[in-house]
Amino acid sequence: MATRTSTFGKKSLTQETSDTPPPINVVKSETTFVKKPKIGSNPGRKREIPEGVWTKCEKCSNMLYDKELDENLKVCRHCGHHFQISARERIHSLVDTCSFEEMDAHMTSVDVLQFKGVAAYSKKLESYQNSTALKDAVITGVGKIGVFKVALGVMDFSFLGGSMGAVVGEKLTRLMEAATDKSLPLIIVSTSGGARMYEGMFSLMQMAKTSGALAYHARKKLPYISVLTHPTTAGVMASFASLGDLILAEPGAMIGFAGPRVIKDTTQAELPPGFQTAEFLMDHGLIDAIIHRRDMKDRLINYLDFLMEGQRQVIALG
Repeated sequence: MATRTSTFGKKSLTQETSDTPPPINVVKSETTFVKKPKIGSNPGRKREIPEGVWTKCEKCSNMLYDKELDENLKVCRHCGHHFQISARERIHSLVDTCSFEEMDAHMTSVDVLQFKGVAAYSKKLESYQNSTALKDAVITGVGKIGVFKVALGVMDFSFLGGSMGAVVGEKLTRLMEAATDKSLPLIIVSTSGGARMYEGMFSLMQMAKTSGALAYHARKKLPYISVLTHPTTAGVMASFASLGDLILAEPGAMIGFAGPRVIKDTTQAELPPGFQTAEFLMDHGLIDAIIHRRDMKDRLINYLDFLMEGQRQVIALG
């Protein structure tokens, strides 16, 4: 019997073979791998946050919404860090609304020594007056805190580091003399880097002048409350800032005469932890109380109520 050769299987096999895709030719080439940028490393992201809306806390690094920060008197709600505030902001936080009457508002410094440096002193004064809207580094006047009429002086660190020149010393001296003449309690809120080097010996003379005016104020048995804020150092701390009948401070404020680095280099000794902070100085007896900024006005009213008791009795008898 003849055998028939079937071509079906071959055809099928051939069909399957033809349906398979042709082999892929791999072409070798040099490949460059691009690293994925880390989160936050893209500089374009910073443009998404408008300036003047968020502030980074200097202590805990949390981002703080500026509006909430202002409502909290520039105090971090996470760690309690006290930011520096302007003199007018502080006056607004302490004095009853519309009760503050400013003194010597137009008094300005003069470049008596014709100081020359990287920039002339007169140019620096003009620049800071434009940027801060202040004439100098202190605002003085009379206002009401609770039921008490007080003579109030507030320094501003944003004006040449709150340095004390002839104008700062003169304005504070006039404030002290007005408080003495009108039998008013005196409150000075200090923040300063010390005497103003651009005025040489004239700035150092303010230490003696303010201290002398305070002595006359004390002779009338009138209270003087000194409030120290960050930072209060050098000539200011060595004069009127440390002469209060009651010395208060804000938490974490740096307070001292010379800076920690200068003291360490001079003494060649390791400084204790927390050296020159308000907490350290309170533990060692220089400061009477450390008060949170939001509590400052209420505490001042309580202190004035106690310290002015003798004056109320004198007025009643007179």
